Amino acid sequence: MLGLGALAHGPARADAGLVETIARVKPSIVGIGTFSAVRRPPAQLLGTGFIVHDGRHAATNHHVVDAELDTERKEHLVVFVGAGREVAYRPARVVAHDAEHDLAVLAFEGPALPALRVRRDDRLPEGSPVAFTGFPIGAVLGLHPVTHQGIVSAITPIVIPAGTARELTADKIAALRDPYEVIQLDATAYPGNSGSPVYLPGDGSVVGVINQVFVKGKKEDVLRDPSAITYAIPAPYLRTLLDRL
Repeated sequence: MLGLGALAHGPARADAGLVETIARVKPSIVGIGTFSAVRRPPAQLLGTGFIVHDGRHAATNHHVVDAELDTERKEHLVVFVGAGREVAYRPARVVAHDAEHDLAVLAFEGPALPALRVRRDDRLPEGSPVAFTGFPIGAVLGLHPVTHQGIVSAITPIVIPAGTARELTADKIAALRDPYEVIQLDATAYPGNSGSPVYLPGDGSVVGVINQVFVKGKKEDVLRDPSAITYAIPAPYLRTLLDRL
């Protein structure tokens, strides 16, 4: 029979791998947003990104950077680098994108940062443990990466069936004709997690990119009542973009 001491120390040993992995991953997590010197506040965080390639590129979702910039107010894309309220804004530009799979890669100015390894294999067995790190509620209290963990609950088509015929828009009908598979996670993510890397707890290698959360009610309800159903784009689609750089 195990003594109390063994029980107390068991979980700590089991989680040690993830603890070490999070420490390695966090320096590679960046914010993605816009900056305009004449706006108050001047910086707006739109989502999460993570460092890839040569350390001067960041991956995120296409929908995070797809908004039209206000050129009259000299608004431009930036990568948020730093921690807490000690944040620097590095000018950035989109150098590769894949709208169909909701992915984009940005090049940014300044010194290189530690890059995460993006895996080429496209399948994880259902039940595989994963973690993801990002900015679930933005930067209200500063730039503080947050980590969630869960499991791969299914590999499923990207299309979520509409509840009624009225919800079948032209875009949804087109997607139904040729859906691609995404990773469904049993894990809680929020809108600010868009672009967060999904990685293996053991080595931090990226297996996917968070791109959407299943919302049970209205969009505004997601913070109060999250569904714990999250979707991620498999890593091979991102590898294809990186191979073009």
